Amino acid sequence: MVTHDLILQLVNARVKKILDLAELSLPQDKFPIFRKLTLDEFGKSGLGKELERVLSSKER
Repeated sequence: MVTHDLILQLVNARVKKILDLAELSLPQDKFPIFRKLTLDEFGKSGLGKELERVLSSKER
């Protein structure tokens, strides 16, 4: 069964790759804000919260 935690593990592995590439590509002063925005979108307050809402509505 696909779970909230499993999906987030898969997403987080890819987010890490994206952040690594961005760190290599962006100017040093721009990377921290890119990192913050990316983690906000894919973290607990972004994708995590939406995923939790979607999965809990499917269970009903």
